[in-house]
Amino acid sequence: MSFHMLFSGIRNAFRKDELGLEIMHISLPTTLALAADPIASLIDTAFIGHIGPVELAAVGVSIAIFNQISKIAIIPLVSVTTSLVAEEDAVDKLQNQPSETEMLIHTSSVTEETKLEVEQIDPECSTSSRSVNRVAKLGHDKSYIPSASSAIVIGAILGVLQALSLIFTARPILNYMGVDYNSPMLKPAQQYLTLRSFGAPAVILSMAMQGVFRGIKDTKTPLYATIVGDVTNIILDPLLIFVLRLGVSGAAIAHIISQYLISLVLLWSLMKQVDLMPPSIQDFQFGKILKNGFLLLLKVTAVTFCVTLSASLAARQGSITMAAFQICLQIWMATSLLADGLAVSAQAILASAFAQRDYHKVITSASRVLQLGLILGLVLSFLLFSLLPFASKLFTNDVAVLHLIGIGIPYVAATQPLNSLAFVFDGVNYGASDFIYSAYSMILVALVSIFSLYMLSSSYGFSGIWIALSIYMSLRTFAGFWRIGTRSGPWHFLKENYALLQ
Repeated sequence: MSFHMLFSGIRNAFRKDELGLEIMHISLPTTLALAADPIASLIDTAFIGHIGPVELAAVGVSIAIFNQISKIAIIPLVSVTTSLVAEEDAVDKLQNQPSETEMLIHTSSVTEETKLEVEQIDPECSTSSRSVNRVAKLGHDKSYIPSASSAIVIGAILGVLQALSLIFTARPILNYMGVDYNSPMLKPAQQYLTLRSFGAPAVILSMAMQGVFRGIKDTKTPLYATIVGDVTNIILDPLLIFVLRLGVSGAAIAHIISQYLISLVLLWSLMKQVDLMPPSIQDFQFGKILKNGFLLLLKVTAVTFCVTLSASLAARQGSITMAAFQICLQIWMATSLLADGLAVSAQAILASAFAQRDYHKVITSASRVLQLGLILGLVLSFLLFSLLPFASKLFTNDVAVLHLIGIGIPYVAATQPLNSLAFVFDGVNYGASDFIYSAYSMILVALVSIFSLYMLSSSYGFSGIWIALSIYMSLRTFAGFWRIGTRSGPWHFLKENYALLQ
């Protein structure tokens, strides 16, 4: 069934109808925002590089530690927040539609009827029903979305916890990462990591708010906020690093200021659209966010372990193999940024459609984003096959490394359609609030992939690692097809609505 959904009407994948425009308006700003940070980081790295090679290496280790720890909190929080906010926003709009047309005549009766209708759709939405009544009584146009307030509170708490943990454990973590006590990198690395940790609350808080904006299908505001923050960072870097002679501390301070600026811009914009003050503590949605967030934490851990293991196995084969693997891996992963935009649009649109029980839109939206994901993957595959043999020389001049990159190119390029579909399927599953399946299927995929990595790397070396990673992405994509194809979980409605597939 899911194959039928993927290829049915694929000629209309770029059709500029209402759905096509909605996907574009969500995915394009998301992709640009995701691309802005790596570009700003490259410029940031260039400034730090002018301080000295030791400082550059030290900051590189510190950034890797900070980003890896942040990812553990950010990915589950943002993903869960996007889905829950999209559902509650859809319920809010469903309630307000009749009340606007009949407010002067049947205000109270319409509210009660709509509340019953929403509670039949999702019994857990009773909190949202009470909240919308509260909004009507206050007489303003702001929505009250319980998960928005809850995500912001959780994000702030996680940010403070991350900051405290990194501040007090910076040196032991750096030692564990290979920066010894006698290393000249230790002092600048610890200095940068400790200062950068003060920005952790702003980083996680801003990402939580980005999840809220994605849920209400506004991805332009996070893009503008990101641009403002990144430009500020780029302006402050030379001033603090060279003019005030603060060195790596100046780079960290510039980044902290930019992150808090992003948070303030997002918070100010969000407060104009959403009422963030809950009527009582009972209106918070901490339980749903933490429960589903823990499930996605399991998934993130499984994904991270597979990629980290592949890098570790490459490192065991020598520095040349490791250098070639890192170049191929960075290219392989960088292309996922383009698919992430489609994944976010799939998540936001499907979550709203499921909340409204608009199953026709569920199917058409899932079909369209998967088709676009497949086309994107095919285009990327063609470009990488064509350009990477020549572009690889931009990364290194070492003949041995280039030889191994040439071996890796077919795998990097050929798996692009699988990669794109796998990432888009993540968005589809999150939009369906299918977090349990996402987590447990990923754990199963990881177990098979780990076995493949060990077996194939020992037998076929560098090629074996990439064969195993190809199996890994194939299984992730298959898991997405399997869920829809078996019409299980949130897709059980397809058993009674076969006409939707036609």
